Amino acid sequence: MQHFRRLVIAIATTAAALTAAPAANAASTPDTVAAKSTSAVVTLRYDDSQARGWEAAIAAGVASWNTNVDNVKLTKAQPGTRAEIQIVATSGWPQATIGPVRPGGRGRVELGSQAVSQGYDKTRIAAHEIGHNLGLPDTKPGPCSQLMSGSTGGVSCKNAVPNAAEQARVESYYANGVATRVPAAGQLVVDAP
Repeated sequence: MQHFRRLVIAIATTAAALTAAPAANAASTPDTVAAKSTSAVVTLRYDDSQARGWEAAIAAGVASWNTNVDNVKLTKAQPGTRAEIQIVATSGWPQATIGPVRPGGRGRVELGSQAVSQGYDKTRIAAHEIGHNLGLPDTKPGPCSQLMSGSTGGVSCKNAVPNAAEQARVESYYANGVATRVPAAGQLVVDAP
């Protein structure tokens, strides 16, 4: 009789464990979804080691993009590691290649001092040029509220934040962890007025 009771208890314990298993899996589903969505974020590294004098503007421009979009994040490359976005200081007008830059790909941003000498805001320039690497073309002429209006926003324009439409376009380009839009091969956009 005691052997029978142990068998009944063992069967009941096994049944309870099997019943609880789906509930445990259901409880972990949101964690799994969160982990998948986190892993779907595209990370692009940038190298600004050749952009002396622009470090603060680049950091602010990167922070603007990282704050306003979720599907792609920009991070500074460690010295000696490969970066997808090369940022350099030049004496001419700002210019950049049109993206979207893909992981393992290559984009270039040239932060030209000629625009600064004419009164344009360094942080806006940096955020704007990075926007090109993320796949956005110029929207000239345009108001200051559009980051990609560039120089047509005027020298008094300090806006370095992409508007909702610009944010949505970048989000769509990097949806599901990939850069989906095929960029124009090596197209360089010069941002002179």
